[in-house]
Amino acid sequence: MRWASPFKLYKAGILGMNCRNVDFIGRYNLRRFYPLVDDKLKTKLLAEEYGVATPALISVVRTQHEISHVEERLMALQSFAIKPSRGSGGKGILVITGRRDDYFVKSSGTEITLEDIKRHLTNTLAGLYSLRGNPDVAIIEDLIEFDDTFEGYSYEGVPDIRIIVFRGYPVMAMLRLATHSSDGKANLHQGAVGVGLDIATGRSLKAVQFAVPIERHPDTGKPLIDMEIPDWENMLLLASRCYEMSNLGYIGTDIVLDKSRGAQLLELNARPGLSIQVANGRGLLPRLRHIERIRKPHKTAEERVAYAMQTFSASGL
Repeated sequence: MRWASPFKLYKAGILGMNCRNVDFIGRYNLRRFYPLVDDKLKTKLLAEEYGVATPALISVVRTQHEISHVEERLMALQSFAIKPSRGSGGKGILVITGRRDDYFVKSSGTEITLEDIKRHLTNTLAGLYSLRGNPDVAIIEDLIEFDDTFEGYSYEGVPDIRIIVFRGYPVMAMLRLATHSSDGKANLHQGAVGVGLDIATGRSLKAVQFAVPIERHPDTGKPLIDMEIPDWENMLLLASRCYEMSNLGYIGTDIVLDKSRGAQLLELNARPGLSIQVANGRGLLPRLRHIERIRKPHKTAEERVAYAMQTFSASGL
């Protein structure tokens, strides 16, 4: 592996962790607003209040006693997702895609029982998957039926799109595709594929896995070049509106494209990672500094998105 010098990284406009933490997260994200994005339930309720599309909430399990009451409801469902409200990195997410008799079928095809799900809920409440191991709440929500555009592009998991939003402007985006290595999770550190996306068009720029460039999905063999995300502008608009909704200046918005309901917000991140730069093959810093220099920021999401699409094209900044 070849290492780049700090000078080369700076010249390439790469945003480092210290600069991100001090100049952007520390400066633009007030801590009193963190609970709104660190807690998925609070984010979901806030999104519903602001009219930001998000998967429908089926049920919330807060106590061990409530697990027995949710049994009947789960037995009536064909598909759903269970998430820890304060989980991170995709830990503790259980996705049920179908039923076989009394068994629940996971996205991997594995069959589990109702008792397995109850055990998972118990572990979630105990804080097994939460930040710092604190007691948590379990969210049960509608399962995303991903758009046909992504057929064969993700392995045993729903593909999502991470869009970095700075002061309301979408500045960089990538498509995250689950793999066998990532255990069906769209997490780059666990082996998911990151596909850099052109802000102007939603077209793919390059793809990486474990920071190494690739041209095809490692499990499905699908080519990752010349992809184009449908309804791209509306996806950017959804991401941009999260600025007013969250009161955070520097955020990562995780969005999925549902087959029938369109773009849906999965969650927000007040400390988005830096690997999006690897997927795009360019640094974030020039774009962030450019937004900082705007003397009269655009007031509406529509104006901010139009400006970003014009300014941050693959051939531009």
